[in-house]
Amino acid sequence: MTFLALELERIKYMKIGYFGFNMGALATPSSIKSILTKVEECGFESAWTGEHIVAIDPQEPPSPIPPEYPFLDTIASLSFAAATTSRLKLGSGIILLAQRNPVILAKELAGIDVLSAGRLIVGVGVGYVKGEFDALGVPFIERGARTSENIEAMRSLWTQEKPHFDGKFSSFGSIQSKPTPIQIPHPPIIVGGMSVPAYRRAVIHGSGWYGFNQTLEAAGKSISALKLAALESNRPVELGRLSISVTPQGTVDVDTVKQFEDLGVDRLILLPKGRRGPMEKALQFIEERAEHLNEVLTPD
Repeated sequence: MTFLALELERIKYMKIGYFGFNMGALATPSSIKSILTKVEECGFESAWTGEHIVAIDPQEPPSPIPPEYPFLDTIASLSFAAATTSRLKLGSGIILLAQRNPVILAKELAGIDVLSAGRLIVGVGVGYVKGEFDALGVPFIERGARTSENIEAMRSLWTQEKPHFDGKFSSFGSIQSKPTPIQIPHPPIIVGGMSVPAYRRAVIHGSGWYGFNQTLEAAGKSISALKLAALESNRPVELGRLSISVTPQGTVDVDTVKQFEDLGVDRLILLPKGRRGPMEKALQFIEERAEHLNEVLTPD
């Protein structure tokens, strides 16, 4: 066995995802179908949406997008993706959970898990653009508490025989919401964010953590912070091991994959360069990454 083969043996379990099929110039039916078909053919493990329900007009910091930039709705996009693909896991990267009604969202996500035959990954986060919360009538200061509570409200609808929840922002009982997800006990819940509260939220409430636009150094610091949060918090045993997903900065090759794996990263979700450009550039990006990462793009 060659040295290269030995190195590849070490990283063969890294999962590779594709980010942003519902946004920018790709936000059309034909483009999404072409992108997801190519991603699936090339052996990627997953495809992920982005989310901003509204954009600030005129754009001002910290809003990351101009007001004319298109973002297809996460639920609509994941539903379309479920009908377009057969193997890919489908992830929300991320749903701004404090901006959503947890009862309605739990119903929508359960439906996607059923229609995709159990391929959904639920990525959630807090959000950081105050104007978006103002437009939706959600107090910005409550976004962290609402996110944590909404995770547990959805979990109760998915797992309890007689769902009951009594929280500060949501309360319900004497209801059923069928069908529940195919995945048992429910789809993985991946909590995003690079702050102390986000790390704590991932440890206490999540199946995994997601860091966006991270360098190797930043990812290493985040993983150290997650370990510290785990020492300081009481992680429920039933949640199991916390998985680590990262969207890395810059170009990713086999050596980069190995470096992230050595940090403890389980999944790299690749962000194409020039995602505001034409579909042809996105297809080229997928093919080039597949060529460079062929040895680690092995479908489950």
